[in-house]
Amino acid sequence: MRRFLDRYWYAYAMVLPVVVVIAVLVLYPLAQGVFFTFTNINEGNIANPILDRPATYDVVGFKNYLNVLSGGESFGAFWSTLVRTLIWTFSCVFLHYTIGLGLAMLLNRQVRGRALYRVMLILPWAVPAFISAFAWKYMFNAQYGIINQLLRSVGLPDPVWLGQSNWALVSVIIVNVWLGVPFMMVALLGGLQSIPGDLYEAAEMDGATPWQRFRHVTLPGLRSVSSTVVLLGIIWTFNMFPVIYLIAGPNPNARILVTYAFERFFSGASRDYAIASTYGVLILSVLLVFATIYRRALRKQGEVW
Repeated sequence: MRRFLDRYWYAYAMVLPVVVVIAVLVLYPLAQGVFFTFTNINEGNIANPILDRPATYDVVGFKNYLNVLSGGESFGAFWSTLVRTLIWTFSCVFLHYTIGLGLAMLLNRQVRGRALYRVMLILPWAVPAFISAFAWKYMFNAQYGIINQLLRSVGLPDPVWLGQSNWALVSVIIVNVWLGVPFMMVALLGGLQSIPGDLYEAAEMDGATPWQRFRHVTLPGLRSVSSTVVLLGIIWTFNMFPVIYLIAGPNPNARILVTYAFERFFSGASRDYAIASTYGVLILSVLLVFATIYRRALRKQGEVW
């Protein structure tokens, strides 16, 4: 052990500050949040040093999990919210990947003005998300927004995009796709450029059609990149808070798990920290289960991840 430390002490010394920062900023709040799920802590019984008020919350065991998983409206209708979250996540990631792949394949060709097109397509990713959200919120305005004005000009119905209907969810999906496609496009473009051109030439000489070249050369060549960006996209989108809350606000038709956890933690007459923490732990659990299943599926396909 002494010989090992004498040899690697410098590496451990460099890693130690990162470990301390992660422990303070991530692990401790996570452990505290897990503990809160077993209590009835809220704004009224939490310790308040300013008012010299001690904590009076009690440990209630698994009561919060039972209340949330029972699906009651007073606890956020967990299962219906989970379904909406899954629709939101997989719709966004599917459109991110398909549109991003299409744009990446176009930009991978030698076309005039390719550098300009790349800059313009990356622009949504470069603009701060809150600025984009406010701009889209104004465009979705039912009375003055440019989208409804265009629909009315061609005689089409103009819905109330951000009202109490499913159009609210459609609206935030549109905005999130607009924001997320550039990242997917750049990642897939890098993967396309790493595929040897000899494979396409050999496939073309063997008489493969463009669809066959795409299916048997492009997609297998992008498998490692695709598996990574799809997993990251699902995790990011599942926890995407700012786009939904800045555009739709506390709209129940656009509510997902993470926005409801925020509502219970920061709004209401009595902020319910216990239920909000329970939602946070359940969100983490869902993502961990998905990541585990996804990783096993990739390993069965021969992917090392």
